[in-house]
Amino acid sequence: MSSDQLPELLVVCLCAEWCGTCREYRPGFEALAAQWPQAGFYWVDVEDDADVAGDLDVENFPTLLIQRGDVVLFYGTMLPQHVFLQRTLETLTALGDDEARAYAGANDERRAWQRDCKLREALAEHPRVAAA
Repeated sequence: MSSDQLPELLVVCLCAEWCGTCREYRPGFEALAAQWPQAGFYWVDVEDDADVAGDLDVENFPTLLIQRGDVVLFYGTMLPQHVFLQRTLETLTALGDDEARAYAGANDERRAWQRDCKLREALAEHPRVAAA
């Protein structure tokens, strides 16, 4: 699969099977995927799918990545209540393209996301990663 065959909006949860919080978070993540059919929701186990996660620094769970096209709009830990992800998605998807690019480049941390956190190509190369 090529990266241009993936949905424009990617929502990636980086978790681990051994993590109880991750296991509890997954059903709600999958429910959000059903509410956002235009997006690609992916569950990436940082151990089993280490080739997808690459060198991303995952310190806490759940860690989420939201990428629209080639722009990473969010990368980090999020409280494991789905309302936070829902609100984040609503806010970030409301941005126009120019606003999204400005947001993504607004500080050093977000500029680093653009360099280090893009997963579109890795997801395209590893179709075995579970889409929610």
